[in-house]
Amino acid sequence: MVSRRLFLSALGLGAAGIATPALAQTPRLPIIDVDLRGSIDASAHGIRPGAGDRKSKAFAKLIKEAAAKNMPVFLPPGDYVISNITLPDNARITGVPGATRIIYGGDGHLFAADGLARVELANLVIDGANRWLDDTVQGLVHLSNVANVTIENCEIQGSSKTAVSLERSGGRIERNRLSGAAEYALYAVDSHDLFVTGNQVFDCGNGGILIHRWQKGRDGTIVSGNRIARIAATQGGTGQYGNGINIFRADDVMITNNHVSGCAFSAIRSNAGSNVQISGNTCLDSGETAIYSEFGFEGAIVNGNLIDGAANGILIVNFNEGGRLATVTGNVVRNLKLEGPYVHDGAGFGFGIAVEADTVVSGNTIENAPKWGLALGWGPFMRGLVVSGNLVRKSPVGCMVTVVEEAGSALITGNIFEDTPEAAIAGYRWKERTTGDLAKESSDYAHLTIERNRAG
Repeated sequence: MVSRRLFLSALGLGAAGIATPALAQTPRLPIIDVDLRGSIDASAHGIRPGAGDRKSKAFAKLIKEAAAKNMPVFLPPGDYVISNITLPDNARITGVPGATRIIYGGDGHLFAADGLARVELANLVIDGANRWLDDTVQGLVHLSNVANVTIENCEIQGSSKTAVSLERSGGRIERNRLSGAAEYALYAVDSHDLFVTGNQVFDCGNGGILIHRWQKGRDGTIVSGNRIARIAATQGGTGQYGNGINIFRADDVMITNNHVSGCAFSAIRSNAGSNVQISGNTCLDSGETAIYSEFGFEGAIVNGNLIDGAANGILIVNFNEGGRLATVTGNVVRNLKLEGPYVHDGAGFGFGIAVEADTVVSGNTIENAPKWGLALGWGPFMRGLVVSGNLVRKSPVGCMVTVVEEAGSALITGNIFEDTPEAAIAGYRWKERTTGDLAKESSDYAHLTIERNRAG
């Protein structure tokens, strides 16, 4: 490969492509291993496609030398079997999309790094071949304390653990295909200002995109425009695994415009994530609750999502654990089911939207919820609910509301309930119904204001 300037000089061409006498007498210059984009061609340094893991040391040396010169390494098409590469600062590796394949040779790890300013991987197929990874890494690509990570337009597949594991890092994970990981596609813990956008994630054993923190605090990750499908829960559990997008203790996270289908548990599950925004997502065929905001959170916006097929639609719950303060607006929830992936010892499955404390529920459409369309409170755990302007169709009970002593206030007004044969609005003590249809008869419960609802 030759640089543009040296290439033109060797041909005796000026800037306008016209030969001059001086340039015509310039001797031919030697070919160098820098292409038009300033990359170092690995093949010029003896690193060529082929079987075996003998090239790992040479590859590591080349990456280190290129990083010191602030230059990327370009890998031509072919299969490169390598192992145990510790990336240096400023490591940049690129190839031909879909054609440059890095295959893990086993016996340790593939790519790892710690305490760097920058790492970039682009246009590569990275195949773990389902080989064993040792205990020093959590993923096929394992990066810790890297200020600026860029992984883009790569296919990362076949990891015996997680595809990409990030710790205390920031940057961009963008336009990749992450598949076939035994654990998770992406596990990012204690991130700072991370972007996870435009990726395809599918066929992973226990989770899709996980944004976690060791201790609750600001995270700020944006998870947007990803397509996630077929996420299993091989480790079982009651929601720890099997989620398309999972937030844990991470505050100020945005989850927008993702397409999530076929997850064993939730499409989107936020556990103890405050100031979370879950907006504009399509959630199809979830095994348990499609969208969850649960346990110790304050502040959740859940709006404009479409849910079709789940055991439950949207749950904003666990007031007893500090879960409070939300808006649930403009969502479409439909075609739910009574069965879930485990035996539930509480309210069970089959309801559209459930909320407990300091929450506005407005402008939602719920259809075909086989138990309750809306579920307000649980036992004494209810406070400050405003439920207005919703449409509930084809549900045995349109709205369940708790009437247990010490339950806080709820305003239920201006909703439409159609084809709710057992009741439009009914009071419950835990799972037991104890009232008639409160939309049609006066209520003796001081904590409830029920008015201007229409029951068809």
